[in-house]
Amino acid sequence: MKKSMLGGSLPFLLATVWFASPSEAKEPAVAGFEIEAPELALAGVRFAVEIHAVDAEGAVIPGYEGVPTVTGIEPDDPDRRVETIFEEGKLLITDAVVGKSGTPKIEVRDGEVSSSKTLRVIPGVLSILPPILAIAMALIFRQVVISLYSGIWLGAVFVFDFDVIGGFFRVLDHYIVNSMTNRTNVQIMLFSMLVGGVMGLIGRNGGARGIANVITRYAKTARGGELAAWATAIVLFFDDYSNVLIRGNLLRPITDKLRISREKLSFYVDTGAASVASLFLISTWIGYEVGLIQQALKMIDSPLDAYEVFIRSIPYRFYPIFALVLAFLIASTGRDFGPMLTAERRARRTGKVLRDGAQPVMAISEDTPELGSDAPARWYNGLVPIISIVLVGMFGIYWTGTQTLQADGASDYGLGQIVSNADSYVALLWASLSGCVVAIALSLTQRILSITQAIDALLQGMKFFLLGIVILVLAWSIGSLAEELHTADYLIQQMRGNLSPFWIPSLTFLIAALMSFATGTSWATMAILMPLVIPLANALGLEAQLSAAQAETILFGSVSSVLAGAVFGDHCSPISDTTILSSMSSGADHVDHVRTQLPYALLAAIVGILVGDIPSAYGLAPWISILVGVAVMVGVLFTLGKKVETE
Repeated sequence: MKKSMLGGSLPFLLATVWFASPSEAKEPAVAGFEIEAPELALAGVRFAVEIHAVDAEGAVIPGYEGVPTVTGIEPDDPDRRVETIFEEGKLLITDAVVGKSGTPKIEVRDGEVSSSKTLRVIPGVLSILPPILAIAMALIFRQVVISLYSGIWLGAVFVFDFDVIGGFFRVLDHYIVNSMTNRTNVQIMLFSMLVGGVMGLIGRNGGARGIANVITRYAKTARGGELAAWATAIVLFFDDYSNVLIRGNLLRPITDKLRISREKLSFYVDTGAASVASLFLISTWIGYEVGLIQQALKMIDSPLDAYEVFIRSIPYRFYPIFALVLAFLIASTGRDFGPMLTAERRARRTGKVLRDGAQPVMAISEDTPELGSDAPARWYNGLVPIISIVLVGMFGIYWTGTQTLQADGASDYGLGQIVSNADSYVALLWASLSGCVVAIALSLTQRILSITQAIDALLQGMKFFLLGIVILVLAWSIGSLAEELHTADYLIQQMRGNLSPFWIPSLTFLIAALMSFATGTSWATMAILMPLVIPLANALGLEAQLSAAQAETILFGSVSSVLAGAVFGDHCSPISDTTILSSMSSGADHVDHVRTQLPYALLAAIVGILVGDIPSAYGLAPWISILVGVAVMVGVLFTLGKKVETE
C-alpha cells in the first residue's frame, strides 16, 4: 500500500492519493464519483468529505481500488502523511479544509472519468454571529421571541446565499417547520402541553391548593418556601423536563403567597432540574450520556465499562454539585446578591413577584385555574396525578429499555443498561398522559367537575403553555441553524492547540460551556465533544507518559467536564430549552430569569474550575475539592450577600 503527502502550494488543492493496484477481479466500469460534502463550509474549519465510486446506473462499486486524484480541498494538517483507502467503494476524508471563502470545486478524477461538486465557503466568524445577536438582543431589549427570530434570520441570510429578504421567510418555512416536525421535538411539545393540562386539572379540582396547604404548614416563611423549592428537585430526579414543569407549576402559588419573586422561583427550578438529572444514577440523561461515553471508549479501544466511567466521573462533576449546594446555601441563609437581591427586595417589600413591565412566559392571571378554583382543597387530588407521572415515567423507562435489549438478543443486563437503552421521550409521553387520565378520573369520581369542565380545565392548562412552546420552537430552530452553520466546529477550531493533559478538564469545561451557551443545547454539546475529548485525553496522557492512575483521573475529569460544562451553558443561555421551560412553568419573565440567575451560575462555575477541575487534575481528591469549594461559596455568600429585609 502506497502513501502520499497531502497538501500543496496552490489553494484548494489536495495532493494525489495513491492506492493499491486494482484487483484482478472484474468490477463494473467506473462511470463517475458521488461526492458527499456539506453544502456550506467555513473557511479554515475542517469538514468531512465522502466519495463513492459508482457505475453507469449510479450504484456504488464496492470493490473499487482505483488511483484517483482529488483536488479543490486541503488537508487539515498538510505536514502529516495520511493513508486513504477505498473500503466498499467509499473514501472518507474527515479533515478536509478550504482555506478561503468562495465557491471552490471538489473534483475527483481517475483517468478520463471525473466528477465534481461545488461548495459554498464563508468566513468562520459568521457562524457565531446569529446566536450572539439573539442572546444580545434578548438581554438588551427583553423581547425573547423577536430576538430569537432575528438571530435565526441572520443565520438564514448566511445559509441562503446572503438573501436578506428570502432569509426572513426561510426562517418560517425551513427552520421553524423542520423543528416542529422533528419527532423528538413533537414529543417534548406534547409532553409539556399534557403536563400543563395536568396542572390545569389539579388547579380546577382543588388539588393544587390542597398541596399548597400541606406544604405551607411547614413552609410558612420565605425561607421555608425556598427550601421546599430546592428539595422538590431531589424528589423529581428522574427527568429534567418533568422536574421543571411540575415544580414550577406546583410551587408558583406557594411562593407567590410567601412573597418570593418569580425570578427566585425560576432559579431554583432551573438550577435543580438539569443538575439533579445529570448527577443521579438513574435518569433520562444517563442513557444518553453513557451511550456517548461508550462510543468514545470504543474509539480508543478502552476496556473500561461506559457506565463505570460515568459513575466514577460523578465526584469530578463540580459545577452541578456546586450549583446545587449554592442553591441550598442561598435558601437556608436567606442571603442574595446581584440582580436577585433587587428582585427579592421588591417582592418582599411590595408583594410584586414580577417587576413592573415584566412579560412572563406563561400567562398568569386571576383566571388561572389554580388561583381561581373554589373546589374543596384536597391534597391527594393534586399529589396522586403527580405520583402517577413519576411512576409511569419510571416504568416507561424500564419497559422501553428492556424491550430494546430483548430485541437485540440480550438476556443478561443490569439497570444501567436498561436506562441506557430506554426511549425516555416515549416514557414521558406515557407519564404525562397518565397524569391527565388520573386527574380527570379523580375529578369525575368525586363529582368535583363534569366531563365538560374537566376537558375545559385540561385545555386551559395547555393554553397557558402556548408562549413557552413558541419560544421553545424558536430555540430549537436556532439550534438547527447553529448545526447547519457549523458553529460548534468553528468554536472547537479556535480552541485547538498544544495542551498539557492536566489542563484538559478545565479547558474542556470552558469549551463545553461556551458551546452550550451559544447553541442553547446541552445534549448536542455533549454529542459533539465527548468523541473528541476522550481520545484527546487518552492521546495526551500517553504522550506525557502518565501513570495509569493519573491517566484515569484525567479521563474521569474530562468526561465530567463535558457534562458539567454543558449543564452550565444550558443554565445560562437564554436560548436553552430548559431555561425557557423554567421561565414558563414559574411564570417568570424569561430575560429576568436569565439575568438574575447568571451571577449565581458564574460563581459555581468559577469555583468549580479553580477549586475543582485544576487541582483535582493534578491529583487532589475530589471530595477535598468539594469541601473547599463549599467553604469558598459560603465565604462569598456572607461577604457579598445580604439578607432580604421585609416590610
